[in-house]
Order: sequence, then C-alpha cells, then structure tokens
Amino acid sequence: QVQLVESGGGLVQPGGSLRVSCAASGNRVSVNALGWYRQAPGKQRELVAVISLGGNTNYAESVKGRFTISRDNAKNTVYLQMNALKPEDTAVYYCYADRISFYTGTLQYTERDCWGQGTQVTVSS
Repeated sequence: QVQLVESGGGLVQPGGSLRVSCAASGNRVSVNALGWYRQAPGKQRELVAVISLGGNTNYAESVKGRFTISRDNAKNTVYLQMNALKPEDTAVYYCYADRISFYTGTLQYTERDCWGQGTQVTVSS
C-alpha cells in the first residue's frame, strides 16, 4: 500500500560527493520522521541521520559536517547529501520512516517502522 523507494547510490572516489533520495509512494501519503541508516558488511545497521516533520535534524558523529539530510514534504521525499566521502562510508543505505499515513479509498491507514529496499554506496579509488 505504501513504499519507500531509494535512488542515487553508486560508486564514488574518496573525497567525492553523492546524493541519495527516497520517496514515499502511495495514495494521499503523509510521512512523519524520516531517516537514513546504513549497514556495512559484517556490521550492524546504524543510524546516519534523521529529520523530523518540522525539519529538526540529528546526525551520527561520524558524518557530522559531511552529510546533510533534507526533505521535501510536498514530494514526500528525503535526501541525503554526502560530501567528503570516505571508504568507511561504504555501505547499503536504507531509508526509514517511523510513521506513514495513506488512504485506500476513503479509509486512512498508518504503517509504522517502514524501510526502503536499500541502495549501495561504495567509496573506493
């Protein structure tokens, strides 16, 4: 009924930049907080950045000053601009929404803890 669809991953050299996007699709969608997590091989999934509906942001210490999270509420889309990328940023990046409301016909539903399918970001020379 509702999906988070990521795009924009890829291969980039150390020091380079990349932007990933995530759009919530569905009928008359309304999204609460949005965030990005990442999971590197052999490691646990970790929070990268989160943004509230009102635009308040929080970042992992490891990405502060390099990554910027933003959102376009009209498009139900969240972005992660990644600058000064390092090899240790290599991971699958997952979009997360803590609550998404949508309609099926005239009925409103709410899904919690929604995840995207993930997009690979590789930082390598």
